[in-house]
Amino acid sequence: MILVIGGAYQGKLDFAKEAFGVKSVFSCAGAEIDFSKECVDHIEEFTLACIRENVDPIAYFRERKELWKDSILICQDIFCGVVPLGSDMRAWRQTTGRLCQYLSGEAERVSRIFCGLEQRLK
Repeated sequence: MILVIGGAYQGKLDFAKEAFGVKSVFSCAGAEIDFSKECVDHIEEFTLACIRENVDPIAYFRERKELWKDSILICQDIFCGVVPLGSDMRAWRQTTGRLCQYLSGEAERVSRIFCGLEQRLK
């Protein structure tokens, strides 16, 4: 699995398409992921839906490891900057960070994208 992280509008998906030849992309919008696509984008939206539906996203990934072990996962960096005031937004930020920690431990490669440029972390 390859994990790609970076801020909003930094070129994460474009990087994945160019570097890995990604053609099929699932864009998260709820608490379910279609792992049949080679790339899963907006993991942070998945964690937000999980917070709202009281689902543990790390357990979700652990239970489906065989489905995403060859995937490219893309997550927007929402864990830096000003801490949100609302408890649900703080939980979202914390949960996304913890999920990315788990995924980076499982990944064979982790790339941070900033201004369209890759910084290889692993």
